[in-house]
Amino acid sequence: MNPDAKKTLRRLLIAVPCMFAFGFALVPLYDVFCEVTGINGKVFQSEYSEDLVKEEGRPLGLQFISTNNENMPWIFKPSKEVMTISTGKYYTATFYVKNTTNKIMKAQAVPSVAPSNAAAHLKKLECFCFEQQELKPGEEALLPVKLLVSDQLPNNIKNVILSYTIFDITDYNEDAIAHNDMNMEH
Repeated sequence: MNPDAKKTLRRLLIAVPCMFAFGFALVPLYDVFCEVTGINGKVFQSEYSEDLVKEEGRPLGLQFISTNNENMPWIFKPSKEVMTISTGKYYTATFYVKNTTNKIMKAQAVPSVAPSNAAAHLKKLECFCFEQQELKPGEEALLPVKLLVSDQLPNNIKNVILSYTIFDITDYNEDAIAHNDMNMEH
């Protein structure tokens, strides 16, 4: 092997593992970046939201949007698509879900906020997006989200959109193993 080929091979042997490690590091770095900048409208659970409750707030339009990931067969929609709220006060909204399949399924909802600079001012005390949701065949539920929009929201923002995308996270391998175990018992 000529010296140039050996040099290239050495560089590749170093570069490939470094690229692989960088790929894994991107996810936590992205989450930190989104939390700091408010980009992508990520919403985080608030521990100190009681300090944000105010007697007098300003009116704000709150719109709810629900989207199913392309592989999610459930019915998923907000109970109310639009609410008029006041900043500095808690409100509870609900989302209706129904498992339309003949099998137990698990789902996870991922929130997003628009405009993105409003995300830092939206505080959630309770949200179905914090936990996985499991529904039996044909089961339906109302999933709550208790939220507050801080009075420090910039005055030029008159409407906030809270969007949820629901994903199927069912472990189908686990179902297949359980099904095979049941068949072996009979």
